[in-house]
Amino acid sequence: MKVYIDVMGGDRPAEIIQGAVSAAKEHADITIVLAGSRELISDALSGAGIPDNIETEYTSEVITNDDSPTMAIKTKKDSSLVRVFDMLAKDDEALGVISAGSTGAVLTGATLLIGRMEGIYRPTLISHLPTMDGGSVCITDCGANMDSHPEWLVQFAVMGSAYMRAMTGKEEPRVALLNVGTEDHKGNTLLRETYPLLKSSDLNFVGNMEARDTLTGKYDVVVCDGYDGNVLLKGSEGAAKMVMKALKNAIMSSLSAKIGYLFMKKAFSELRRDMDYNNYGGGVFLGTKKPVIKAHGSSNAAAIKQCVNQLISIRRGNVYDVIRKGIDDSAK
Repeated sequence: MKVYIDVMGGDRPAEIIQGAVSAAKEHADITIVLAGSRELISDALSGAGIPDNIETEYTSEVITNDDSPTMAIKTKKDSSLVRVFDMLAKDDEALGVISAGSTGAVLTGATLLIGRMEGIYRPTLISHLPTMDGGSVCITDCGANMDSHPEWLVQFAVMGSAYMRAMTGKEEPRVALLNVGTEDHKGNTLLRETYPLLKSSDLNFVGNMEARDTLTGKYDVVVCDGYDGNVLLKGSEGAAKMVMKALKNAIMSSLSAKIGYLFMKKAFSELRRDMDYNNYGGGVFLGTKKPVIKAHGSSNAAAIKQCVNQLISIRRGNVYDVIRKGIDDSAK
């Protein structure tokens, strides 16, 4: 089984390679293929201890955030991103693709070069976040589809539920619809029409939810369109950064606070770790024929290694089989 990694996507290619090497050492039964600049990859792999299950594919072009996603995918045929998608499309046993590149290009490439699963209206981008009770929650969709239809949201819920079963082991993930209130009559036309569809589905739908409860641990899957999901995701990231900054300022404000920090250092370190996106890998693009992980543009080695672990969990959890069954059941 292979994992194909776009080395040139993102801001830290050396970290991407380091994370890939770390994952390869931990998972000897998986081959990791690095696609990108010959010079960059060769330099990064020049040290000793490179495992045998690392392979390379050299490319001459790079897709940047300034490129038009569709035009870049169609014209930059020798880019690292197009190369990994081409290899994935031809490899029936592959686990998937990882890229920290342009979100638009990754989603466009996955749709055009990999294609959608049969019966899927639109693929969804899923993000995995920590919750206050030590668990986690996923947001689906968090940016792939800015405008959606009720039937699409039901499929997003099916895919999110299947993903969370694989990642958490929960047999019946709690699915909630992001809204401006918990009453079943709340929301715009899209949400009011989606509610009864989710309620009549086989999912463990627990009703509407408000954004403030996303990280409380009450829910496992938050269903929304890509616009609302992206705002929720970035708002949560901003709030986390603000909390960490406020804590740092409070600690530095007085001698007594600094002394108190010495006794709380371990707790603050654990908090920082729990709020670090690098420990949660990347967003998962589900609904294409094979899974694609969209890593953060500034992902470090730990994040890339976790992305590989995500792909392994998706395969071991039979996520795609669960999605197919869920889509078939919802179509009846």
